[in-house]
Amino acid sequence: MYVCVCNAVTESHILEAARNGMTRLRQLRETLGVTAECGRCAKCAHQCLRDALGSSAIPDTTVLRTQADTRFSLATEAP
Repeated sequence: MYVCVCNAVTESHILEAARNGMTRLRQLRETLGVTAECGRCAKCAHQCLRDALGSSAIPDTTVLRTQADTRFSLATEAP
């Protein structure tokens, strides 16, 4: 399934990135371009990464900034 349509990133890409040691959404943005354009994929990308790593492996709150530095996406869950 496509997670980020803007940059054609799939769940498989995120799983592969996690296998290669990526643990943060910021790392996915820097390497795959996830959330770098419109930011609408942040929640899904975050969940895919959590699933790949196990839910306790990454923090519950992640703030992301788009390339234009004009939009923020906040993905949070209760502790």
